[in-house]
Amino acid sequence: MEYIEILGQNAKNAAPLLTKMSAGLKNDVLSQIAKDLSENKEAIIAANNLDIENAKKNGMSESLLDRLTLTEKRIDAMVEGVEKVVSLDDPIGEVIGGGELKNGIRLVKKRVPIGVIGIIFESRPNVTVDAMALCFKAGSAVILRGGSDAINSNKALVNIMRNTLSKFGEYENCVQLVEDTTHETAEKLMRLNKYVDLLIPRGGGRLIHTVIEKATIPVIQTGEGNCHVYVDESADLDMAVNIVNNAKTQRPSVCNAIESILVHESIAEAFFKKLDELWKGKVKIIGDEQTAKCVNVEKIADDNDYATEFLDLKLSSKVVKNVDEAIAHINKFGTGHSECIVTKSLENAEKFQREIDAAAVYVNVSTRFTDGFEFGLGAEIGISTQKLHARGPMGLKELTSYKYLINGNGQVRG
Repeated sequence: MEYIEILGQNAKNAAPLLTKMSAGLKNDVLSQIAKDLSENKEAIIAANNLDIENAKKNGMSESLLDRLTLTEKRIDAMVEGVEKVVSLDDPIGEVIGGGELKNGIRLVKKRVPIGVIGIIFESRPNVTVDAMALCFKAGSAVILRGGSDAINSNKALVNIMRNTLSKFGEYENCVQLVEDTTHETAEKLMRLNKYVDLLIPRGGGRLIHTVIEKATIPVIQTGEGNCHVYVDESADLDMAVNIVNNAKTQRPSVCNAIESILVHESIAEAFFKKLDELWKGKVKIIGDEQTAKCVNVEKIADDNDYATEFLDLKLSSKVVKNVDEAIAHINKFGTGHSECIVTKSLENAEKFQREIDAAAVYVNVSTRFTDGFEFGLGAEIGISTQKLHARGPMGLKELTSYKYLINGNGQVRG
């Protein structure tokens, strides 16, 4: 049996054990995992330093290095995410529908685990812990395949969690790491239908589209974030600059950072003046000819630029005539992730939220809030940019399925 099949079989065997596990025991396990992660910060950071050193040798950009880096503060945030998951209600067994039919048959629609979930992600070690905590509480075993850049960090994190699981019984295979980071092994995981029930890619557009094209397992598309802020003619310009600055520069390498701004023509000059005074060239702008009249641009933007997720201190810009033009542009180039309008107009705000096709649509709020923890879901498995079966930040309930329980007293169909 091949290596990846062994992982699949291990997960398939572990999944029924989770189905039998009480909510209390799951919480006890996760609480201990949070404690063990916190107590092993030095070992985690030492492993992460090996990845950082290798990444620098390989010329990784500063923004991607930021995604890879673990600090005490970020480990504390991971621990807090696990503790938040502990505090949430267990979704398994929740009755979400049903009733009695005319013939006396009683139906109950109840949440159940998906079974085995595969997560393929890039160089963000925090995903390792978030994914395990959510899948575990949602009753599913998880197979994690992170990027080669984070292999040492991921090994350290998964080993800690597996050791914790083993203290409670034969549960260590509820989480497994694919330690072979070759593309061949990743593609084999994408076709592991016999064992894996759902595949979730987390990363840039290239990773996501590769998984969609090659997987034979059902896939939830997540993460690609070509997000926009539209600055309307009635916008408070100081608010608009603050939102754009936060959404672009706080963490430019994450999927809820913006990649493009649209500015109403009547306030474009004043807005770009304020933005330029703040950034002073810190963020490179690729804009249309009207943008170029207001601020220095790196080049005149084309459709490829407007479709690009830069994940860096760079963004595209376009000056538009009205909210309708802004909406049309966003629906053409957006990835269905997070979009924002800055405006004082209730009419334009409602129109924007009604007509924009995205998982999260904001009025006067930074797109950086599209996050499971910020939305009160605890750690998140990813941001779904599709419409079936989950959309937006995916928490516990989005990681469950359901089944019908039917009870009667001898009814037969005529």
